Amino acid sequence: PKARQAPSDEAQRAAAAALARLELKPKAKRPGAARPVLRGSARLFINMTLPKPPCAQFGACFYLLQEQEEEGAAAPSVSGVYFICPLSGAIVRKDQKEKQLREAIQAYFSVDPVAASIMEIHTFNRDREKVRLCVETMAKYLDNIYLHPEEEKYRKIKLQNKVFQERISCLEGTHKFFQAVGFETKTLPVPGQEATEEFYVLKEEVLSRLEELKDRKEQLLSSEPVRAQLHRQLTLFQPSAAAARFELPHDFFNLSAEELRREQRLRTEAVEKAAMLRTRAMREKEEQREMRKYNYTLLRVRFPDGYILQGTFYARESVSVLYNFVREALRDDWLPFELLGPGGLKLTDESLAFNECGLVPSALLSLAWDAAVMADVEAAAEEQRSPLRPELLARAQSLS
Repeated sequence: PKARQAPSDEAQRAAAAALARLELKPKAKRPGAARPVLRGSARLFINMTLPKPPCAQFGACFYLLQEQEEEGAAAPSVSGVYFICPLSGAIVRKDQKEKQLREAIQAYFSVDPVAASIMEIHTFNRDREKVRLCVETMAKYLDNIYLHPEEEKYRKIKLQNKVFQERISCLEGTHKFFQAVGFETKTLPVPGQEATEEFYVLKEEVLSRLEELKDRKEQLLSSEPVRAQLHRQLTLFQPSAAAARFELPHDFFNLSAEELRREQRLRTEAVEKAAMLRTRAMREKEEQREMRKYNYTLLRVRFPDGYILQGTFYARESVSVLYNFVREALRDDWLPFELLGPGGLKLTDESLAFNECGLVPSALLSLAWDAAVMADVEAAAEEQRSPLRPELLARAQSLS
């Protein structure tokens, strides 16, 4: 592809002037409207001032800020980023997902307290190395009981033991696990002293269920964190000339609008000084850093008949995920097709991430059928019909 030329001095000065005009102005007072908004109706793009690297050849447009007057502003393409709780099935906003997970795991204690406590250990303790060391130590305690059930010393765990304190006691969910598998807290005398200490002591009846204890140990070692699943928000739109217009909420950006605005102002001020000094590799590296600022991307796929399929994805997910997303929307998922990025370039390497292809924070792609196969399908069909699933077509919306 032909290399994009660096912006002219005039374009750079225009970008700098537009940024300088942006200033904070309070909203008109009304209930729940204390948050300031940014003035300015111009839409600013990072690629207004920086040449694009080859990896951005798919034509992604980096929206830095999209500030509009409140009156007449377009509605967002999606209302936000949502997640599905795998335990309850509840769909919640991004900022509510951990709260929902906690509530769902807490509710699961009434179903299986051992499994619920294991979920807590693996899900809410962020340091994975500490979790690994913790569960291995806990498994060793259970192993000793299973292998030596006649030895009373293995059925007691001193709570003030240094290893227990440093590896186990400090992590969330561990005490609930010991209680759930059959340990109870007892205060026992210290041999040869008048002092007493607290222990976890295994209940006698658990000794008759040692195989169950072994299973719980394996469950503890093999479990993974419970993760809320990104809700694709699959939407089908009727043919529209507005397919390439995106209005993204702040959920799609790592940085706040204020931080993004400040970074762009600093970048614009430095462009004139640095443009002649930076090598192409340096510019590509900087663009890659920019793309990593996005956690999510909103993608649209336009079909040959004009219908538009939309979904939300992680920016780091691979192109293969999008191919599968499209297949699931087809009446016949075996139909061969290709996806074309902005500019008509084929997305042939399905292992690339969306942010590596420049398809962040939003992009419009096109779908192209295998012409020979579609000709055979149409010839064999008794009537013309859409390749999309009927239930999706029935819910198709207008894209304003």
